[in-house]
Formats: sequence, C-alpha cells, structure tokens
Amino acid sequence: MKTSPIIALDFESSQKVFDFLQPFESDVNVKVGMQLYYKEGPAIVAKLKERGFGIFLDLKLHDIPNTVMSAMEVLASFGVDLVNVHAAGGKTMMEAALEGLDKGTPAGMKRPSIIGVTQLTSTDEQQIRDEQLIQTSLQESVLHYAKLTKSAGLDGVVCSVHEAAIISEVCGPEFLKVTPGIRLPESGTHDQKRIATPEEARQEGSTHIVVGRAITAATDPLAAYAHINERWKGVK
Repeated sequence: MKTSPIIALDFESSQKVFDFLQPFESDVNVKVGMQLYYKEGPAIVAKLKERGFGIFLDLKLHDIPNTVMSAMEVLASFGVDLVNVHAAGGKTMMEAALEGLDKGTPAGMKRPSIIGVTQLTSTDEQQIRDEQLIQTSLQESVLHYAKLTKSAGLDGVVCSVHEAAIISEVCGPEFLKVTPGIRLPESGTHDQKRIATPEEARQEGSTHIVVGRAITAATDPLAAYAHINERWKGVK
C-alpha cells in the first residue's frame, strides 16, 4: 500500500462512497470499516478494487484462533492490501490469522499486510485502568502489544501517533505504524482522544495515516485531501 493518506470511508452505502470518490484519482488509499462492510459486504471491496484503490479492510478480527484463521483465509481472497486483528487476542490468534492469510492468498498474488490493533485512539489512561484493569501506563500497554504483534510475525500495528516513535525504536522503522486520529488544528476531536496533525505523524515515524472526517466532511474533500497529503509529506 502506498504511503499516501488512507481515507476512512465511513459512509452507510455504496452509492455515497462512489459519489464521494468520483473526483479522486484511482490510486488513492481507502479504508473500509465495519459500517460499510456490514452494509455492502464483499461487493464494495470488489468495486473499489476494480477501480484501482488501495484498500485497508478494517474489521479488527478478535476470536478464537481457528475462527480467525478461517476468516482470514476468506479475506485473503478479496485482494485487499491491508487487514487487521486485535492484538489483545493473543500471539496464537495472530499467528493463526497470518496462517489463514497465507493459505487464502491466490497463487501469484501478494499476501495482504496484516497489523495488530494495540489500543484504540479513543482509549485513555483512566479507561485502561478502570475498565481493562491494566495497571501499566497506556504507552507501556501499546508497546507490549506491538512487541507481541511482531513476535507473531505480523507486519505492524495500529497505534496513535504518540506511540509511533517508541515502537519504531523497539520494533524497527520498517514495522508498520498505521495511525488514525489525524486532525488539522482547526478540526474537532470528535470521539478520538489521542489525536495528532499530519506533520506530527510524519515527525514521530508513522508509516501511514488514516483520515476520516477532516476529508469526508470537508466542503471540498479533494482540496482537503491534497492539503493533508502535502502536510503529511512535508511539502507545506
């Protein structure tokens, strides 16, 4: 998947997705999350793939290892670029996910990259203590999950920008750090708590950024995308 920003297609229908994407070039990266996938199913992935978009299928699988392996075997056949699981599912589950991807990838095609979700960017220090009963710091929890993900053989993690640098130090710069929660200074935080600008993401070592409402809710989404891409790449 190219390093250009990944646009989160948080729309409720295929029609709205393609109305939104109409002015964009076909080599843009997009994210298909639960809402869109559960509404439109594999057909939306096939349509996006036909049009040449890079696809991050963001379903965050988390189940017993055999179930995740079987599901990943199916997802591998879709030809997407990136998939994910919850690292909290454990090393054995993540290894099973990778095995399923390897088995399901058609001959001659590249296996989708697979990353582990560490802690959601809507999670804060109080929540991991009070609700997850994790007594280490949020950063220590994220780093632990990153190391576990790497030990399982996965390609990287989903994390916030604020943990990207330390994950690079421990897991290597080539280890993917896909960072949501990207906002411009004038944007609201919405339901995210650990947010950052595109420039901060680049400086901290993110390999990919995921951007939703800062683009999809903009008056001119194409101009908003170009502006964020320039800031991400250090042009402005």
